[in-house]
Order: sequence, then structure tokens, then C-alpha cells
Amino acid sequence: MTNELARQTVNEFGFEADATREQALAALLEQIMGAYSVSDDEGPLADAIERFLRRQPHLTVRRHGDTVVASTDFGKARRVILAGHIDTVPVIDNFPPRWLDPGDPLIREDVASAHPGERVLWGRGATDMKASDAVMLYLAAALNGIPADKGGIDPNYDLTYVFYDHEEVAAEKNGLRKVVESHPDWITGDFAIIGEPTDCGIEGGCNGTIRFDVITHGVAAHSARAWMGVNAIHKAADILNRLAAYEPADVEVDGLVYREGVNATLISGGKGTNVIPDECRVHVNYRFAPDKTIAEAKALMMGADCGAELGNGEHEATGGMFAGFGIEMKDESPSARPGMDSPLAVSLARLVKDRTGREPLAKLGWTDVARFAILGIPAVNLGAGSPLLAHKHDEQLPESELALLTDILGEWLTR
Repeated sequence: MTNELARQTVNEFGFEADATREQALAALLEQIMGAYSVSDDEGPLADAIERFLRRQPHLTVRRHGDTVVASTDFGKARRVILAGHIDTVPVIDNFPPRWLDPGDPLIREDVASAHPGERVLWGRGATDMKASDAVMLYLAAALNGIPADKGGIDPNYDLTYVFYDHEEVAAEKNGLRKVVESHPDWITGDFAIIGEPTDCGIEGGCNGTIRFDVITHGVAAHSARAWMGVNAIHKAADILNRLAAYEPADVEVDGLVYREGVNATLISGGKGTNVIPDECRVHVNYRFAPDKTIAEAKALMMGADCGAELGNGEHEATGGMFAGFGIEMKDESPSARPGMDSPLAVSLARLVKDRTGREPLAKLGWTDVARFAILGIPAVNLGAGSPLLAHKHDEQLPESELALLTDILGEWLTR
């Protein structure tokens, strides 16, 4: 059931007809930021986005679940996909959002230093990734296929805008994934841009990710007679020791450097305060560079012939980092190589460098560029806001990032 807060906080999207571009962008950001849309509660926000897009006569709008897809049909030779997720991670005392004027103590020192005298929008989703969503909504309305001499903007490409749900949770829920599986004809194109936060620079490819439980077993007993049992939590110490001994690796792929990591993110065990635990689970997340497939990543963690797959229960690790322990797979998503040799990626990277001075970097997290890579569509990450602030309690966005991203995308799509 949708959280009542999601219903209460969604308003109609739009801006005044005589609004400047900056005013229109700010209005859209305020509206999308003000809509509570933690994963599983995206429905009301998707409704508002759909209504806004359906008011644009040049767009064909489709919907699957809580993913909204809007496309143009201008008869152009090539098509570009602009995609952004509309869900956020859970709030941490950072909703509802608010604008912070210069000098406000809530503005981070690094943000204030890089953007002196500028107001900042603070709150959940500011960087990940509602600022980019706001820019895409603005472009969806502005790039209407009407020639400039008739008061419109005619892009050089046909465009598909994808606003999708459930990116921040397990891959099986991902709205883009579901659309690709159910309506592959909706997601076709020559190039894709994912609006994940990149400080308006290009980040190529992405790490892959696998998540799994490493399991120890014991024998339950009364804690007053512990010798009658075997403590599964104590046996997990070796799991934690192996994790603590791991040294993060830097891996260069096609000229970009990716950082790998293996970390425990959850631990559970025990059934009572006076019971020796008979099971302990350490949830592990391995983020691997795009020189590896999922199968190769799993081999490093649990052995090539472990047999652990999503949904098939516990198997013993036959090798790798956790050899000898039980393994139960929980989630997996492939990596994506940079793909920066695509002609469209090259031209976009050149423009980004001209505007920001930044060369392409590696995307250190997982994004849906991997999904487009599987489809054979070259894709890059390019969005407003700092990736270092994603999911933080003080997530915030300098207002000028909206205009910068709009400038970059607008110029590239129309030149």
C-alpha cells in the first residue's frame, strides 16, 4: 500500500508560461523534490510526471507500472534516450526539502566553497537524482520539434525520456528492467544518457554488484550451558577477519580506473538473549570492475562451481574469498565497460570538457548503463549534483547545476 505521505506531497507539475528558464527549472525541481517517493512509494509521483508529459503535444506517452516513457517522432535519423529514476533511498530527517540561502549553516562547506553566494536545495533526492529528473522534464517540454523561427526548439535527434521506479532496491524490482522485458520496442535508440549525479561531468561504464549472505551454522543451547551447543556468531569471526583483511583494488578498464570493494553491510543471528545461536548471516556486497562478468566475480567470492544462484537457497562455497562457508545469493547486476569510443559519446565528452574542463571518469557505483550495454546501446552517466553526496543525510544541490546540465544537454542535442 502506498505511503499516505506520498499521496499528500505530490502536486501538479508545471511552470508559468512567461517563466525564465531558470525559474522553470527551479519550479520543476521544487515540485519533484517535494514529492515523497522512497522506493515502493513512487506511484503518485509517476502519476504527476505522466500528466505533465501528456500535456506536451509532441510526445507519445506510455506507462508500465510506475515507469513513464515519453517519445518524440520528429523523423530524425538517430534517437537518444534520457533516463532517470524517480525513487529515493529512505529519508534521514531530510524531508521535506527546502532552499538554503547563502550563509545558511546547513550548506556544506565544500558546496559553499565551490558555489559561493548561491542558494542550495537541501533534502532527500537532491542529487540522486531528482535534479537531473527536473532537467529532463524541462527538456521534454522545451525540445518540441518546432523550428526556432517559429518560437520552438528542434533537436537533431528523436528523443525518448524514461522516468522509472525502483532503481534503489533489488534489480528484480527495477522499472527500467521491467519495461525492457515487457516492451523492448519502447527502449530503442542509438545512445543513452543516465542522469545519475556526476557534477555535470561524464562518468563511463559502471561497477557490477553482487550481494549474498555468508552463513555459519551452530547448535542451539541454553547460554548457561554453552558447552552443549556451538555458537554460530562466534564462527562468523573468520568471515569478518577475511573482510577486514581485504584491500580495495583499483582496476583500469579502457583508460578509466574503477575501485573495487568487498564489504559486510548487514549481520544477523540468534533467536534469544539466553540462547546459543545456531545460525549467523553476514550480508556481503562485492562491487567489481567492468573487466569481470558476474560469473567471474562470483568465482572470486565463492568458487566457480559453488552453484549458488538467485532463489536456489544455500550452497557451500567451494573456493574464493569465503571458501568453506555457506552462501545464499540475494542480488546481482552486471558491470558495464566505459563505451567511450561511440561517436556520440566522443562528441558529448568533447562538449562536456569544453564546458567544465573535465575528462571522463569511471562510475564507481552501479547504474543502468549496464542495462543499456546489454541492449547494445552505448550509454554514459551525466547528471547534476555530486555523487559523493548521494544517499547522505545532508544531500544538497547548488541551483546553478540545473542550468549547467540543461546547457550541456540542450546544446549537444540541438547542434
